Amino acid sequence: MERILNVFMRGILGTIAIYFINSLLEGAGISLGVGVNAITVLTSGILGFPGVLALYVIGIYKTL
Repeated sequence: MERILNVFMRGILGTIAIYFINSLLEGAGISLGVGVNAITVLTSGILGFPGVLALYVIGIYKTL
């Protein structure tokens, strides 16, 4: 039960982080927004901050 709660909390915090990072990037004129959907929430929930970082690295890779 503790692991499920941990994944759930990381998913929520990861979603909040994605939202604020997208806002900061949009304010800087960079259109690299990572969408908030089930896959990104699950990725940030399971992997934590490295998962959020991986989502943005994948976004950078897609723009190259």
